[in-house]
Amino acid sequence: MSVPWTYSALPFRPTGTWPNGARLALWVALGVESYRPDDGMTEDILPRGPAPDLVNAAWRDYGNRVGAFRLLQRLSDIGIRPAVLLNTDLYDETPAVLDAARAVGAEIVGHGRSNSDSLPALAEGSEAAYVADVAARILAEEGAPPGGWSSPWLAHTPTSVTSLAAAGFRYLLDFRLDDQPVWLETEAGRLLAIPYAAELNDSTTMIGRQMTARDFADAILDEAHELLTSDRPVVMSVVLHSFISGQPWRLRPIAEAFAAVAGLEGVWCATPAEIYAAVLDNPDLAAK
Repeated sequence: MSVPWTYSALPFRPTGTWPNGARLALWVALGVESYRPDDGMTEDILPRGPAPDLVNAAWRDYGNRVGAFRLLQRLSDIGIRPAVLLNTDLYDETPAVLDAARAVGAEIVGHGRSNSDSLPALAEGSEAAYVADVAARILAEEGAPPGGWSSPWLAHTPTSVTSLAAAGFRYLLDFRLDDQPVWLETEAGRLLAIPYAAELNDSTTMIGRQMTARDFADAILDEAHELLTSDRPVVMSVVLHSFISGQPWRLRPIAEAFAAVAGLEGVWCATPAEIYAAVLDNPDLAAK
């Protein structure tokens, strides 16, 4: 299978700026996730034990009981409205988290029903209905359809991008192939791939590679300062999870880094929906 994008070199694209003359659009992803007990995929802090694995379940559930609320408030205080990557099972399990997200103006992004799922593990032929069901549940709860999708475990099938476009999703938050948004061609129309951090990601970096929270905060600052040297309008993303960065000892240095970045000249703290709208207004902001 070929990739759904074409090659384009950043230095040869048009120059320009984001709204209000910004050179760097910063968006923050906040994974708020549901896991089925002892079934399917899980994220663990300790080697998985025999069922019932209550220690890892408790670590993950901390995010929905405590961490999400802390992160939403701290980000809001800085002036950042995150994109909540939402497993829709949480509408039934933790409605208070959704109330808190709405209160700070967070964008709700489709992220499957449960993070125990992945698109490749679905029954054959069920992907399109699964994706459409997630979109329909968000529409019913939020009063507007979701524009964005991020796949559980960043996993895809050969038909995923087409299924997403057919279900009405307009932008995908899974790939970092560029510093600008990139149009993807699908059999059901175009999707805009908005840069998604594979490494400025608390799961892959602080859990997977055991980077300290202070080093992660320094990486956020380094990324912003370097991207601001670009002569093209670029996008920076940081991916957090409520049960990882919502831990108090991680949250403090991360929040300090975001406050510093938000205060830099030329930074626009945006949501994916705002980035998508800016690209529609000015096509030169995305790679063809």
